[in-house]
Amino acid sequence: MRELVEQVDEQDRVLGVVDRSEAIANHWLHRVATTVCRDPEGRILVHRRPAGMSRFPGQYNWLIGGAAEVGETYQEAAARELAEELGVQARVRFVFKALRQWTFVPDGVEALWRYRAQPMPKPGG
Repeated sequence: MRELVEQVDEQDRVLGVVDRSEAIANHWLHRVATTVCRDPEGRILVHRRPAGMSRFPGQYNWLIGGAAEVGETYQEAAARELAEELGVQARVRFVFKALRQWTFVPDGVEALWRYRAQPMPKPGG
């Protein structure tokens, strides 16, 4: 089954709908929502990605998340991913939005992340 995502530009404007695997293969920007899970003491949940995952199988990660579905908001995607990956129903709180571009070494291991944070107004504000 194909997973469709919205390809976006650097200002997060939708350019079109593409297959997620094609977006990954071509390094096209597309929307991804992630959540950091902390306990009351501030400890961060670190999990190991399943071996069958298409991205970074078997590696440890501190982010829970994935691609936003077509027409889905970042908050909706974050809440859905928490339910899918951890079985947790929770309200998510928007913190920030960033443009993330990946640079890969030949073996496909992540070599560098570049972040550019873009302040966003609070919803309804």
